[in-house]
Amino acid sequence: MLYVDPAVTDESISTAVTHALDAAEITFSIHPTHAIEPALRVHAILLQHLDQQRLVLIPRNHILDLVQLNTLTGNSWHALSTPPPLVSRYPMETLPAMPALFNMPCLYASSLLTQPMAYIESGLAGLVLGLTPAALQKLLVSAQAINCSQVVASEHPNQRPVSNDADDIEQAVITLTSRRIHKRLEDTLEIPILSDTAKKVLRLRTDPLAGVDELTAIVETDPPLAAQVMSWAVSSYYAAPGKVRSIEDAIVSVLGFDLVINLALGLALGKNLPLPKDRPRHHTPYWHQAIYTAALIEGLARAMPAENKPENGLAYLAGLLHNLGFALLAHTFPSYFSLVCRALEVNLHLSHSVVEHHLLGTTREQMGAWLMQSWHIPDELFYALRYQDDPNYQGAHAHYPNLNYLAQRLLAQQGIGYTHDTNIPDTLLQRLDLPADSAHQALQRVLDAEQALHVLAQQFNR
Repeated sequence: MLYVDPAVTDESISTAVTHALDAAEITFSIHPTHAIEPALRVHAILLQHLDQQRLVLIPRNHILDLVQLNTLTGNSWHALSTPPPLVSRYPMETLPAMPALFNMPCLYASSLLTQPMAYIESGLAGLVLGLTPAALQKLLVSAQAINCSQVVASEHPNQRPVSNDADDIEQAVITLTSRRIHKRLEDTLEIPILSDTAKKVLRLRTDPLAGVDELTAIVETDPPLAAQVMSWAVSSYYAAPGKVRSIEDAIVSVLGFDLVINLALGLALGKNLPLPKDRPRHHTPYWHQAIYTAALIEGLARAMPAENKPENGLAYLAGLLHNLGFALLAHTFPSYFSLVCRALEVNLHLSHSVVEHHLLGTTREQMGAWLMQSWHIPDELFYALRYQDDPNYQGAHAHYPNLNYLAQRLLAQQGIGYTHDTNIPDTLLQRLDLPADSAHQALQRVLDAEQALHVLAQQFNR
């Protein structure tokens, strides 16, 4: 018997899924995904260890605990690096939690059988299939129950008050080092020291009388920065007319004072933290993502009404530094960072912040914002980094984190960067006074300049 929820308008689901259910004589119902709470949805994860593969099923409001799973099985699991043949043969928008579809053993959280109903992905985005406990047990007849997941807190860690951030970070260090900390947090975490160039640029940025001559002098005395500015000025992205013969030419004729001073500050701050060699497989390289995000925010800000526009240079810098907290996680918790990367790979159904907070007790957003405060960077950047994962933030300097949120999700929709949820609330666009078509036009301009931006990102990596 097949029951279709009246709210569902598209009754078509993957043929492979329905055939598998029919063959097993399993009754199911069809429902819109948005109507089902996460605790009742079954999340499927594909893992591998050497030549072994496993399908692991957990509730969607759980986090897969790799340490626990590895201990129980005696293996070292990580996310499957290539899609299984079924996914290649039957392109699916979502991964059904159905062992019969995959030629691999299945492990599942025993708590799945204690729920009044379970909802598995249909293969099509927006539709899930409802199963009774008896039907789910029939589906999992050959699978093995295992306790390898834990419920995540319903409160999003980045929506906690900012006043808790220092305590959260300190508690994370206490938890992971198993020792009490009596010194100030700054001493314990060994804050990276600002370079001389960064200090000079920060002082210049706060000087209302500063001009091109002072900025030129700073850039010229830092050879890597000078090379960076010149390469940007002659890049096809900025399409400079004529030849750029000097740093002053680059500032005055091509890039402008505002862009160069923020570019210099972003590069100087970014270079203060060594980039982690490890990263989750689905992540875009650090500077590649930073350059794209900054370029898109620049275009989005340009499309906003004049009375609502944030300071363009600061908005650009907020995009350039948006992921600085992730590098700080690697710097602060080096022994645990690889585990964080592996956990992010296998918990794609959760926000990265939820995974990081579960493992470390803090998030990249908290860490990045705290570092901005420690370095006495303008408040706009503190808020831009701290609340960039919250689409509903409407507090101080809201346009900066709102633009960060919007840019990251627009890019993630194109496979640049990754977020577990790429939906963009209409209310966010309304607060920015930015029509959806204008946002997508700004995105298209960035995508059209992909080759030029890629070159610029490669220069940062040097």
